[in-house]
Amino acid sequence: MKKLESSFKNMVIVLTVVTVIAGALLGYVNQVTAEPIAEANAKALSDAIAVVMPEGYDNNPAEAPDTIKLNGVSYKVYKATKGSEFIGAAVESSANGFGGSLTVLVGFDKDGNIKDYSLLSHAETPGLGSKATDWFKAGNKGNITGMNPGKGELIVSKDGGQIDAITASTITSRAFLNAVNNAYAAYAAQNGQQVDTQTGATPKVEAGTENAEEAETNVEQN
Repeated sequence: MKKLESSFKNMVIVLTVVTVIAGALLGYVNQVTAEPIAEANAKALSDAIAVVMPEGYDNNPAEAPDTIKLNGVSYKVYKATKGSEFIGAAVESSANGFGGSLTVLVGFDKDGNIKDYSLLSHAETPGLGSKATDWFKAGNKGNITGMNPGKGELIVSKDGGQIDAITASTITSRAFLNAVNNAYAAYAAQNGQQVDTQTGATPKVEAGTENAEEAETNVEQN
């Protein structure tokens, strides 16, 4: 077999062939893995909903969620029913934490009390901000279960509120509670109630102050 001459034209041909083959392989892999990934994501969401929902629901909340739009932001609301009676809902909400966006699924009973929550994703510092996974659950220092944001916005104690912030992670705590407050606003909106979602979980702080404080702590802890 005659060896291809080393030329720009032949180099382009070889690169094109390699690119086409690589693209075809990537497309095949994506096609093969897309369904299992979708199934895994659906199961993870279903499991999270089961954790935060009031007990006894007999529908599939994940099957047909409502989308509520408030102040230009869309929230998914997963309603739980028993028979034909509404017993609560789980709301997916996001906020910007110290390391990036965090997304939380908050469960409310029919009266708007917090049943539980699941932290679906986050980019917070391991060992610090990542404590939000459990910090605000029943039995822990920042417990928010049973609280009703409709009766009073959830705010960290450092800002005059009633919730203990995660140690050395005030920014993460503020972001988390902001997401919870907004989740309640979406929950209330789907019930036809009016809630002010312009105020976050906490008042604004001087730019850079808390970031510097938490960044320094993160360096010391890591």
